[in-house]
Amino acid sequence: KAGLQATLIIRHPQHRRLYVNFDREILQLIREAKCLTRIGVEIPESARMVLLQEDKYKSYFNELKYALAEYDRVTGGIIPVTSTVLKPHLQSLELKLRPGMITLTWTSMNIDAYQLHVHVGLQRLEELITKIKDIVENRIEKNLKMISRSILAHLPEDESLSLDDFVAKQEKAVGEFTELLMAKNVEVETAVEDLIVLVTGFQIDPSVGGVAPAQLEALRRHYNSLTYQALLNCTRNSQIGRASCRERV
Repeated sequence: KAGLQATLIIRHPQHRRLYVNFDREILQLIREAKCLTRIGVEIPESARMVLLQEDKYKSYFNELKYALAEYDRVTGGIIPVTSTVLKPHLQSLELKLRPGMITLTWTSMNIDAYQLHVHVGLQRLEELITKIKDIVENRIEKNLKMISRSILAHLPEDESLSLDDFVAKQEKAVGEFTELLMAKNVEVETAVEDLIVLVTGFQIDPSVGGVAPAQLEALRRHYNSLTYQALLNCTRNSQIGRASCRERV
């Protein structure tokens, strides 16, 4: 009886992970009740009631275990740089889990509704994290890598150049690459703003509050710094490339 009155979920006091709070002795009780019933031994009414609900308890245990595994998987997929701005979203999801840690027990009548509520919350958060990953990987990091690896110089491999031709080719190359880098810079800036809109537009529990403006500004500064570093790498690579090119002039 004490095991059935326990809450559905418990948090480990040290590493703070969530676990299904199901007393294994209940399963032992069910096995013993089955054996006693088969040999014709009368069992207490409370044990009989547990035996009749065996499938329900096992189903709840398996579904909650799966939900917590999904919780670990989804939250583990958060990109570290976005973890700060997603803290309110995680707090909102924890509010959905909280009834299972405080009020709901294995004899509660609304466990099915609770599980549905948690699964919907997990699905919505996973969709958000997936969209954020897509923006970061394909629209931000990809462009930053392209900027960083660009060389602002025309480096012919199989011809020598006069000084005038060399200067003309470099001016043309720099002009073309400048336009390209400006376009990539705008793409990165737009992607960061789209990411922020995605984060701030996500519906979370009103009691949590939204993302602090300072955290959003910190995210902008982070990618601003990465863009500057990519341009710096581009310039350094170009200086090395131009030095090599001058040797052939």
